[in-house]
Parts: sequence; C-alpha cells; structure tokens
Amino acid sequence: MSTQPAPYAVAADLHCHTVASTHAFSTVTELARAAAQRGLAAVGCTDHAPAMPDAPHLWHFQNLKSLPDRIEGVRVLRGAEANVLGPDGRLDLEAEALQNLELVIASMHRQTMPPSSPEECTAAWLAVAANPFVDIIGHSGTPQFAYDYERVIPEFGRQGKAVEINEGTFRVRKSSVPNCRRIAELCKKHGVFVSLDSDAHFHGQVGLFPHCRALLREVGFPKELIVNGSVESLSAFFRRRGRPVSL
Repeated sequence: MSTQPAPYAVAADLHCHTVASTHAFSTVTELARAAAQRGLAAVGCTDHAPAMPDAPHLWHFQNLKSLPDRIEGVRVLRGAEANVLGPDGRLDLEAEALQNLELVIASMHRQTMPPSSPEECTAAWLAVAANPFVDIIGHSGTPQFAYDYERVIPEFGRQGKAVEINEGTFRVRKSSVPNCRRIAELCKKHGVFVSLDSDAHFHGQVGLFPHCRALLREVGFPKELIVNGSVESLSAFFRRRGRPVSL
C-alpha cells in the first residue's frame, strides 16, 4: 500500500479567463471542455473587469446571463475578476453588476492599482473583506501589494471570503510564493477557507494545480477548508455567501 498522502481533490476551477480578456486565448466552450476532460463539475468564467487595459466592456458582464448553465456537461459560473483600485478598496464594477454575478474574485494588479504601502494595502483589503459581493480574494501574495497578513487573513474568514491559492503565481509571480506560503499557514491557523485555482489564460491550464497542492501539503493544510474540494463543499460555500448558485 502506498504511503503517499492522497492528493487534494478539486471539483471546480473557479478562476479562468477567456478571449474576452485579450491576453487570454480560449473560448468559454474550450474552458468547459477542458474542465469536463479533467473531471471537474464546474468552471468559473471570470474575465478581468473593465479597468484592466484589455478587459471586456461592462456589457460583457451584464450579458453573461446569455450563457447556458452547462456547457459540455460542466456548470459554467458567470463571474468576474474585479480589480481593487486603491486604498479605499473600491472595485471597478459597481454593486449592481457584482450582485448579478454568480462569482466575484477581487484582485490587485499593477495595471489598475497605484503603488501602495503595506498600510494602504491593508486598508484596501479590509474594505474588500467588508464588501458583501466579493467571494474570493485573488492571488494576494504579490510583494508589490504586501499587507498585514496577521490582521487581514482572520478578517477574510470572519467575512466569509475564501482566499485563493493560485497556480498561475508559480508561473508568472514567483516572487509571491513565500508570501503565499505564509498566507496558507495563516488560513490554516485561523480556519479560513481557501480556493485552489488555475488562473487559466489557456484551456490547457484548466484544472491543473500541482504547485498549489504541493504548497498545501508542505503546510499540512486541512482538506475540509478547501471550498472547491468537492461539489458539496462548494455548494455550502455559495449558500453561506447568499449566492443562489446551483451546481
């Protein structure tokens, strides 16, 4: 019998981009097909919100209702990766747009967030934590946007957010990895849920999380705190968030 620990199961990839964000290269259907081939139950269609230079127009997010619930047998979650715009935690989608989505990730990007001190980033994340329409905190380990992890991570938990462990970090934000390890340790310490996501910009990346899983193994992260570890866990997360999402 193998003595290797069982891998961390993932039932949905919640952070993926389509050609609507023109630095990505796959359609919604291609994302869903890749998810189906990897045995996932759901995939997030979470293109960059309008402040990103090549993001789709607001109408893209308003018209996500045109998508069928399922493509290739996979539940397609109509979402967005909203951009944090400054220390006040303001996002580039208004409340009306956010509340009509099924999934909202909030992230900081250098293209949309001015250079900020750890104090300013801490203030921004605390404001985002209080935003009732944000579900997941995206790739928050970027050194450029360092914040008070000890103070903010527990607040994410109190506000019912999931903190993302992002596979794309290991491809394009390698300097973030030590901070991501610290974030995972604090999520474990404070019982804060995490989401394992690919941040796929090409359908071949959907559902692949080898570095995320390795990081969680290193810190001994409890599987029951992974919101997308199973359909049941993800459904419970959406219920807690007050999102009328059926999987």
